[in-house]
Amino acid sequence: MFDLHRLRLLRELKHRGTLAAVAAALSYSPSSVSQQLSLLETEVGVPLLEPVGRRVRLTEQAEILVAHTEAVLERLERAEADIASSLTELTGALRVACFQTASLTLVITALTLLRDTHPRLRVHVTQVEPEIALPALLARDHDLVITEEYPGDPHPRVAELDVEQLCEDPLRLAQPRGTRVARSGKGAVGPTEALRALAGHPWVLEPEGSAARRWAISLCRQVGFEPDVRFESSDLLLHRRLVERGLAVALLPDLVWEGRRPTVPLRRLPRGHQARRLLTVVRAGRGGHPAIRACRAALREAAGTLS
Repeated sequence: MFDLHRLRLLRELKHRGTLAAVAAALSYSPSSVSQQLSLLETEVGVPLLEPVGRRVRLTEQAEILVAHTEAVLERLERAEADIASSLTELTGALRVACFQTASLTLVITALTLLRDTHPRLRVHVTQVEPEIALPALLARDHDLVITEEYPGDPHPRVAELDVEQLCEDPLRLAQPRGTRVARSGKGAVGPTEALRALAGHPWVLEPEGSAARRWAISLCRQVGFEPDVRFESSDLLLHRRLVERGLAVALLPDLVWEGRRPTVPLRRLPRGHQARRLLTVVRAGRGGHPAIRACRAALREAAGTLS
């Protein structure tokens, strides 16, 4: 029988990419990780790693082993959930990763609810963008991740993950006070016309490579212009502040107002671009754990309170 500890090291290498990253995550030395993986190769009887430049990659046989290791670990997580469900009081630790606007609103409210209903549950919260949090979830750095999906840019579904929709967060065009949007005809200015009218203004968007940036650029191009991006930041509170000071136009989700009245004029966006989806994601087999169920329920209650 193969050693489970060594199999987990092989799995960690797949998710983290380098021996040094595995060693840092698990508080081992790189030489110790390398030695354990060499012993696993001896157990299996075939090469598991092959050099690629200064790095290594998993062989076909190693990928097979990792797939089986994932199944074993999922089963163990189900066992852990069953044990926790058999207890009368919810205890232990829960590690949550979330992005900024969710942490300022939904998570703060959910933490208050969990403190009152499950005082012995320790919740650790890390603010991190979904692009980083989801791979870290697979690597077992977090237990639950709150992520987002923008219109037309869904996450690829991964068999190792359990995804549940939390809520929809409306997206709106935010313009500085005093900015005029001229009418091209009679009646109110439509969403597409309003976007085009602000094409010549400075814009603030999230950084290149983010889902929000891809969505925003796609939206602007669909209505016929390339935004003049003067400011780039993943901090949506900065986006809001730039609009409030009259320095930029932004595309803001409702969560950025933290349940308060907006301080700048907001306009609807074209159909098909009017909301992002907020999701909670856990590893497969973990969804039945009482701490996960309690956290998801508190987040749903928090979302209902805000809406």
